[in-house]
Amino acid sequence: MGSGRTHPEPGRGVVVSVVGPTAAGKSDLAVGLALSLRPAEIVNTDSMQLYRGMDIGTAKLPEDERRGVPHRLLDVWDVTEPADVARYQRMARGLVDGMLAAGTVPVLVGGSGLYVRAVLDELEFPGTDPAVRARLEGELAERGPAALHARLAESDPAAAEAILPSNGRRIVRALEVIELTGRPFTATLPRHESRYPAVQIGLEVPRPELDERIARRVDLMWEAGLVEEVRELSRHGLAEGRTAPRALGYAQVLRFLAGECGEEEAREETVRATRRFARRQESWFRRDPRVRWLRYDDPDLLGRALELVAGAAGAGTGGIGESARRSPMDA
Repeated sequence: MGSGRTHPEPGRGVVVSVVGPTAAGKSDLAVGLALSLRPAEIVNTDSMQLYRGMDIGTAKLPEDERRGVPHRLLDVWDVTEPADVARYQRMARGLVDGMLAAGTVPVLVGGSGLYVRAVLDELEFPGTDPAVRARLEGELAERGPAALHARLAESDPAAAEAILPSNGRRIVRALEVIELTGRPFTATLPRHESRYPAVQIGLEVPRPELDERIARRVDLMWEAGLVEEVRELSRHGLAEGRTAPRALGYAQVLRFLAGECGEEEAREETVRATRRFARRQESWFRRDPRVRWLRYDDPDLLGRALELVAGAAGAGTGGIGESARRSPMDA
């Protein structure tokens, strides 16, 4: 990722975010950017890397590969705690505000689109009502996600189109928000209204290459001891959690440990599920016109990323012209 060209001074006061599908190389680019933009710190925007002990299956960067760059918001929650993007937002914005005030560049990295936007955008999360949530979850258990998805399609067709009919957790949340706010769930979703001057750098990988990288990553995770990691986390309540046991790789290994499938089947399903997830990530980030896409294998990737940061700092807004919006793969 080295570069022989002279780069403009990136400046201060801009939030940098590295996004894109899993296995695209986001972590390595983020570390390179942080080292070039010093003082800079990395802020995690991967919802599953927030969990303590979930290291191998989430591709959490090992300490020696962080190259001395501080990494924030890793290992925050126990595996029994449910994900809470509103709570994450408060923590992340506190860190980002403090970094900007101190002249430190925040470098966000991760592929959880809602978590990225929870930091960067003017976005408020509707509250929850335990009684409403419990009732809807009871209906989900009794009637299944398809019936609730049909109800969602009647009250908010756009939300039903965006949420998979099998994703009971998100369907319940959408119905809860509609009931509590009296508005469509889609009305509460984030608009492209930035809270900070920011530049979002997307890494794109051609689909066949991404599929190969995902398969290779899963193989490496197995070799690194993912099954043992899941077995150890199971002793700490992983299977009883609401969010962590659904994570890619962890869900499949839990099925294997429960005797519901063979180990090779668990590995193959992890690859398939991760490839499906990567396509959803690409779709999410492609909908945001502010993301500036770079090829993951550009020989001067770091240099081009630094130029984007410098341009955003010079503009002071993170605004994007039409030429910057075009992907190299669109040419």
